[in-house]
Amino acid sequence: MSERLALITGQPAGPRDAQDVATTVIQPRWLTVRQAAQHLGYSLSKTKMLVATRQLRSLKDGGSRRILPEWVEEYVQRRVQEAA
Repeated sequence: MSERLALITGQPAGPRDAQDVATTVIQPRWLTVRQAAQHLGYSLSKTKMLVATRQLRSLKDGGSRRILPEWVEEYVQRRVQEAA
């Protein structure tokens, strides 16, 4: 941390140990079909079939298909309700 930043934040300047470093996990807003398949634990071909038959919502973004994580969860909840 620079001395100037240390003065602004009130933190001591100098090296920090690993426990002081915050870990930030950035979750993608959109999933690819491959990422959705991994999230579901399905094969890529099964997930593509779900998209093609509109069982799993998706949209076209340029030349790619994108799926919101919420849509994956909607699909899972719908399958659970059907099984009940």
